[in-house]
Amino acid sequence: MAPEEQLLALDNQICFALYAANRAVTARYRPLLGELGLTYPQYLVMLVLWEQDRAGIAPKVSELGQRLRLDSGTLTPLLKRLEEHGLIVRTRSAEDERVVRAELTEAGQRLRTRALSVPGQLMCGLNVEPKRLVALRQELRSLLEALEGAQPSGQ
Repeated sequence: MAPEEQLLALDNQICFALYAANRAVTARYRPLLGELGLTYPQYLVMLVLWEQDRAGIAPKVSELGQRLRLDSGTLTPLLKRLEEHGLIVRTRSAEDERVVRAELTEAGQRLRTRALSVPGQLMCGLNVEPKRLVALRQELRSLLEALEGAQPSGQ
């Protein structure tokens, strides 16, 4: 294959490697999170809320969106479903009704205890050194920073 043709080979695309890895990770989480009654995106929301709750903070929905890199059209249905399951409540600020905060209910706080086993169960049987995973996470964070800081081509 000519060098320029190599540019279009699927196995040479970092985007495909990231996409396939994301799908594999999500599939591995599915049965673990199913036991908690959560989807993977809901789990990510709960991770942020558990973290913020430990700090005594009920974050603004806009802050959740920024942290998770989700727009309101994606985040709002996630929060609505978590609220329907009794895990969170959303409240409008008395000072500024445009501001909505998400807060854990007692059931949402209790779910954290059950979720503590998820990371360990996920890693069980992977045969990947923890140091390698930490390095990979840092590389992915660096890539994300570069991607978010780069100007889109054609602009």
